[in-house]
Amino acid sequence: MKKSAVVPRDKYFLRSLHQEIDLYDRKLADLRKYGAFESEEDRLQAEHTFMTKRASLERTARELSASGVEFNEEELPRSFRQEGEGQSQQAGS
Repeated sequence: MKKSAVVPRDKYFLRSLHQEIDLYDRKLADLRKYGAFESEEDRLQAEHTFMTKRASLERTARELSASGVEFNEEELPRSFRQEGEGQSQQAGS
């Protein structure tokens, strides 16, 4: 009988997700700034591919944090921190 591997969904898994999301953020920034493509359609397709992969990671990370998995604020991807800072600045205004 074959056992399926179960990935533990704990704070360490969430940290890995945050690191991977940050990696995709950097890849997207690099693609937008330095990417050389034959056509605009090719550039949009490459960007869409990265965004799709990143979106699934983000969805999983947000589900885990909403379900109570603990994490350190310092380990959040930069894009998550910018969202939080913008919301806290608006609330303080």
